[in-house]
Amino acid sequence: MMKTEGMSQSRRSGLAWTTRSEVIAQNGMVCSSHPISTQIGIDILKKGGSAVDAAIAVNASLGLMEPTGCGMGGDLFAIVWDAPTKKLYGLNAGGRSPKSLHLTHFKELGLTKIPTYGPLSVTVPGCVDGWVELHNKFGRLSMKEILQPTIHYAIAGFPLTEVITATLMQGMSKLSHYPNVMETFAPNKESWKKGDLFCNPMLAKTLQLIADKGRDEFYKGSIAHIIGDFIASQGGFLSYDDLATHTSDWIEPVSTRYRGYDVWELPPNGQGIAALQMLNILEHYNLSSFGFGSPEHIHYFVEAKKLTFEDRAKYYADPSFAHVPVQTLISKEYSAQRRQLIDDHRATTGVQAGVIANTHNTIYLTVADKEGNMVSLIQSNFHALGSGMTPPGLGFMLHNRGELFSLQEHQANTYAPGKRPFHTIIPAFITKEGKPFLSFGVMGGDFQPLGHVQIIMNIIDFGMNPQEAGDAPRINHLGSSSPWGDAQECDGERWNSKTAFLLKRFTS
Repeated sequence: MMKTEGMSQSRRSGLAWTTRSEVIAQNGMVCSSHPISTQIGIDILKKGGSAVDAAIAVNASLGLMEPTGCGMGGDLFAIVWDAPTKKLYGLNAGGRSPKSLHLTHFKELGLTKIPTYGPLSVTVPGCVDGWVELHNKFGRLSMKEILQPTIHYAIAGFPLTEVITATLMQGMSKLSHYPNVMETFAPNKESWKKGDLFCNPMLAKTLQLIADKGRDEFYKGSIAHIIGDFIASQGGFLSYDDLATHTSDWIEPVSTRYRGYDVWELPPNGQGIAALQMLNILEHYNLSSFGFGSPEHIHYFVEAKKLTFEDRAKYYADPSFAHVPVQTLISKEYSAQRRQLIDDHRATTGVQAGVIANTHNTIYLTVADKEGNMVSLIQSNFHALGSGMTPPGLGFMLHNRGELFSLQEHQANTYAPGKRPFHTIIPAFITKEGKPFLSFGVMGGDFQPLGHVQIIMNIIDFGMNPQEAGDAPRINHLGSSSPWGDAQECDGERWNSKTAFLLKRFTS
């Protein structure tokens, strides 16, 4: 009998699962999830634009070409390496909850969870203000030049990719009963096929207004009035005033040292420090000696995740409303305490958050320019297309990030007016000896800190190059408590859709 084995194509170098060789360039680099968007970013760099200019252009184009993951109706977070000052800058361009919506309203409706779709999950979209803040600090070209490529494609059209076609159809099947959804995302059509030409002239008009009149047209002008009036008509609370008073925040990234490398994340209301907590726990173990994909590698990784995610559920929230003990959570001393709960031979079946005294769809992109400036940027609508709330004539849907508030009282992430919800989207950066080493990020909601840690382990512990590290099979562990109040049953270790093989699950 002939024996057959499943394997990847033959390679002259590199690991077997690698899809291609690394991309290497001298004068700049753009990484995104769509080839046309990547080309737009490269073109901006060739025109003399900065890394931030290119990142904004790429993000704007992805809002058109991948509306199932991002857009002007969502939030944005970024870490920027500024070559002249040799310093990292963090931007939180997340929006806040409506000031007129109170926890009592959810109780009166008998809700124990904020609905995924509809007006109650909508918070202020921070993306456009994030673009402008980044541009004001690090931009070179005009916003008209930066947004023009997307305006062009929104009018002329572009061919839909296979993945976006499928996701778009799935999103519309759930949201088509809401006003303006079909008119915006499928005018004169009932379905899309791979390769169909997609246009969004309404989005082109909105981008042109921002290019001509600036960010205030979005937050204080005609666009803000349209959004506020539409949400009111749908029984929601996001208002013109909520938009008009919105601001982004420049914040200091936080870091931990992992085997000589400084790993940087943004502090809460995002979940970036979860990656730092996990790394602090894992640093104790000699992962390289165990080998990639070994039972020990899987075991210690998942155990670190379990411990960290219980802290995430208890402590991570908007620091303007809750005390978040960031420095304690990411300290080596605290990680040493938590590490004592790990059994080398058995999986834990239940853990609690540490005691501290006094206390779903997304895009990621990164750009570097020839001067050495770099930006790590992530932006999201949260669930697929978003909340279903599509203001008339604007060409985009508002996100539903407010779903991630907890409706349980007296928690760090409990809903409150004017509060930022717990956020899953997180950019990351690594430096070594004060110099840039890697600008990176992943997509995937709760998975993101797990993904960050795995990229870091793959490169630092297992000696992979960036392409191999990104292509490697990834571990996703479902379970542990969440900051929005849903305690999920821990169901052990498993591999995500990139799995090439399965490893046995640890059981107690």
